[in-house]
Amino acid sequence: MVELVILVIAVAILIAVLWAGSKLLLLFKQRDQFDDALTKAMEEKHRAMLKDLYEGLSKQGDRLEEKLVQTSERLRLTVDQRLEQINGKVSERLDEGFKKTNDTFTNVMTRLATIDEAQKKIDGLASNVVTLQELLGDKRSRGAFGEVQLEALVRNVLPTTCYEFQFTLSNKNRVDCLLKLPEPTGNVAVDSKFPLENYHRMFSKESTDAERLLAQRAFKADIKKHVDDISQKYIVANETSDGAVMFVPAEAVFAEIHGYAQDMVEYAMQKRVWIVSPTTLMAVLNTARAVIKDVETRQQVHIIKDALNKLAKDFGRFDQRMKALSDHIRLAHEDAEKVHLSSRKISQRFAQIENVELGGEAQPLSDLTDRD
Repeated sequence: MVELVILVIAVAILIAVLWAGSKLLLLFKQRDQFDDALTKAMEEKHRAMLKDLYEGLSKQGDRLEEKLVQTSERLRLTVDQRLEQINGKVSERLDEGFKKTNDTFTNVMTRLATIDEAQKKIDGLASNVVTLQELLGDKRSRGAFGEVQLEALVRNVLPTTCYEFQFTLSNKNRVDCLLKLPEPTGNVAVDSKFPLENYHRMFSKESTDAERLLAQRAFKADIKKHVDDISQKYIVANETSDGAVMFVPAEAVFAEIHGYAQDMVEYAMQKRVWIVSPTTLMAVLNTARAVIKDVETRQQVHIIKDALNKLAKDFGRFDQRMKALSDHIRLAHEDAEKVHLSSRKISQRFAQIENVELGGEAQPLSDLTDRD
């Protein structure tokens, strides 16, 4: 009996095990089916997502392509416009550059032509300088050169009545120029001197120091001789002033005298001889012209004074006549007022007559006259 129970139990257990196994198999089968369904669902969902993503990307790509085309077109138009502007500016700049280059080239050619002309003038000047040096090498030529320069300076500043060239004094000496200045200065003799030979020896590169020293002494001796000659010949009592002028026609020589021969300048002042150059002589002549003008003005003062006196008399007569005319105008005005008053009374009387406003007896005609 126990065995039967055990057998039954074993059979029951075996059935239970078989049932549980079948359930497990069914469960595993359902799980596989679920997994397959889930996998399919996931695959379909994934395909749908990929499809949506593809469609979205395709649309986005189309939009991007369209925007890119539009942007490219705008960029192309902008670039074309900028290129046209740049081309226009470049062409304008090139035209201006070509014009400026052409103008510069023309100016350069003009300057070159001017330089060539100047070079020709310089060459001619060099030959003229050589000729001038040869000319100044002769004493007579130097004297003529100084006289011509002196004459040009005097003519350019003073009036013709205030100078005379190559004037012969009472002592039979002939001065280059005599300035006729007002008193108390009087006549001033101006003589041209040109101590050039020893001056050149002083600055010659070929000369030694000893030769230059000798030339400097000789230069001072020349100046002293010229000063003495001018003092003795051209200062004449009761005919010229107590001083004379020594004209040195070269500024360099004049500067050398005042710079390194001051003792000669002092000596000339003691001899009443004033050494001048073209520049200082111009200042002296301008001063003389101012003095001459002042003297002429003073000489005309009495004429101006007489004219003012006559003008004062004429103005006095004018004032008297103006007063008389004013009195006549005043009297005429008073007479006109009286005539106007009489006319007004007569007019009023005529008006009364017209309006029959007369009362009583007729008034005599004498009543219509003025009763002032």
